[in-house]
Amino acid sequence: MKRLFIAIGLLLTQVSFAQRLYKIDSIPSDSFYTLAPVAVRAVRVGENTPFTRTNLSKKEIQLANQGADLPFILNNTPSIVINSDAGNGIGYTGMRIRGTDATRINVTLNGVPFNDAESQGTFFVNLPDFSSSASSIQIQRGVGTSSNGPGAFGASVNISTAETEKEKYLEFNNSIGSFGSRKHTLQFGTGQLKGFNFSGRLSSIMSDGFIDRASSNLRSFYFGAGYSKDSNSALRLYVFSGKEKTYQAWYGVSERDLLSGNRTINYAGTEASGSPYKNETDNYHQTHYQFHWEKNSKKQYRFSTAFFLTRGKGYYEQYKAKERFTKYGLTPPTLNGVVVEQSDFIRQLWLDNYFYGNNSTLQLQKKNTEWTIGTTIAQYQGKHYGKLIWASISRPNFPHTWYNNNATKTESSFYIKQQTKVGNAVFLYYDLQIRTVNYRIQGFRNNPSLFVNNHYTFFNPKIGVTYRSAGWRAYASISSGAKEPSRDDFEAGTATQPLPEKLYDLELGLERKTTRLNTAITCYAMQYKNQLILTGKINDVGAYTRTNVPNSQRLGVELEASYIIKKWITTGGNLSFSQNRVKNLEEYIDDYDNGGQIKKVYNRSTLAFSPAWIANQYITITLVKKVEVSLFRRYVSRQYLDNTANIQRSLDPFFVQDLRINYSLQTKGKYRLMFIAQVNNLTNTKYEPNGYTFSYFYGGTVQTENYYFPMAGRNYLLTINIKR
Repeated sequence: MKRLFIAIGLLLTQVSFAQRLYKIDSIPSDSFYTLAPVAVRAVRVGENTPFTRTNLSKKEIQLANQGADLPFILNNTPSIVINSDAGNGIGYTGMRIRGTDATRINVTLNGVPFNDAESQGTFFVNLPDFSSSASSIQIQRGVGTSSNGPGAFGASVNISTAETEKEKYLEFNNSIGSFGSRKHTLQFGTGQLKGFNFSGRLSSIMSDGFIDRASSNLRSFYFGAGYSKDSNSALRLYVFSGKEKTYQAWYGVSERDLLSGNRTINYAGTEASGSPYKNETDNYHQTHYQFHWEKNSKKQYRFSTAFFLTRGKGYYEQYKAKERFTKYGLTPPTLNGVVVEQSDFIRQLWLDNYFYGNNSTLQLQKKNTEWTIGTTIAQYQGKHYGKLIWASISRPNFPHTWYNNNATKTESSFYIKQQTKVGNAVFLYYDLQIRTVNYRIQGFRNNPSLFVNNHYTFFNPKIGVTYRSAGWRAYASISSGAKEPSRDDFEAGTATQPLPEKLYDLELGLERKTTRLNTAITCYAMQYKNQLILTGKINDVGAYTRTNVPNSQRLGVELEASYIIKKWITTGGNLSFSQNRVKNLEEYIDDYDNGGQIKKVYNRSTLAFSPAWIANQYITITLVKKVEVSLFRRYVSRQYLDNTANIQRSLDPFFVQDLRINYSLQTKGKYRLMFIAQVNNLTNTKYEPNGYTFSYFYGGTVQTENYYFPMAGRNYLLTINIKR
């Protein structure tokens, strides 16, 4: 608690002194909305829309972008907790917003869905260094406005690359740091050439990782081309791709090893005798193609249509020791007259998928009313198959495919949004969306005979009001969201198929802006029906599966503030407090003594990975001209690894600090240079923002196994950016 009061005190005592780095509204003119293409505007909210949001500008993104994945760039925004499998932000990373996990956070790239259609998660490692191409980012907390794709269920992140620079440029960015981390990025842009413009990027990111063998080798490129004869029409083509190879680090560190000081141990590949298997890696290649056409008629209407294709293919490789041939559909061989039941294997689990479709948007404006009408139609086609590529007892028919399961998911949606100005200061808003999903799964790896063919129709209404006058902004909205279960949820079994999740969200906000002081407060109530959570219950094939719980909720308050003391010193931050409850929870514990499972009932408990307190505070000092020193402080209170609120299954609170120094200058040869030095985890704090747990009944008592994902101690990054 002491650290909590320190964090709150630092925030509240300095809130009246500074302007924050992550501004409550990054650009007063609201260019995040009005200057963006129609495809981006359709899924973003502006000053007059009654939803909770945070905007990040290109400059803010660039200062934070030194090679770590996108969640680390969002780290200082309200109500977010980030994590990294490798411990240093390179490779597989994750984030939760208001306790909402990645499968419920909708992410769009230029208005095109990025979430995986089946898992509904977001794997930013598939697009390394995409932040270098981002022009702006908007985060919406809560249900937010209607968007494209799955997962718009508690938070959304919209990334735009569409805002092109008017002048030509050539830029080379280089970062080096702890754990052998290095990032090299080459970018270019032609500016406007008789209506044409071109931009591109090549990136390479490599790291050994904080965790043993948690290495990353990431490559990516981005290419954009546009043509605009006049201000009334535009064509845009984007092609971007990423290829990643990461050594697996997703098993975490056991509590026993953590307590003994072995924070970097990695269990991946250790089934091999002797040294760990060298190629226990994840390998994936994903390419995105987007074609946008926009047509405007002065201020009366704006029309946009976008065709997109996302192509992904890859696998992760594993060494498996002493497994049965029959598990892989093979007949055990006979050697010297003896049937050999087991062998060591090397296997690859493959994904091969296509996701394609169209988004179209029409915006109409007449006097004080603006309508937005949008449609989406998309289809996902995915293949899941496994290959055995080696066995310690040789087989003549290798490589061998032991499962091959296909899936198809078709989605369509239609929404209409209307915003009307009433009088001089009041804006009324409604947003109605109908979304349909048809999902077909032809078997699972461990349950090949289970077929799924489900159809869903969701109606997601939203209504709200905004008041704006003399620097004040107040808003209130009531929204409803719904989503289908993820692929793994359907493996629960034919008799226990999961239900869709439903969310009702109330948002109340008040903001005040002056030339030096910005303040904001948001109150929210998120009520869930049939939220899917882990309860320890096992499915038909013995795997733990998520279960619908009838009643759960999140209630919270978010405070943001900023103030300018002097031209050379700024400070600010945000503070989030929440209660995250689940009622009438049923927990299932494996009974190793008697077989089966034991059920326990909790009348009221706490949702997993939902800290009650999150505090961010920063101070920036300009020592001399163009030299800035920034100190970032972050506190996250206790998080529970499951939904039982058992302190023995939890993550300790943590308080970390980062220091950044940046220096920029303009040379006579028209070169712009920026130097950035950053020290992460300045005080060398030992902390873990993520983990998992499981319990079982053995020897007459409940035994609990906890696993954690430790973050690196004090580490460094040095960056030089050269732009002409």
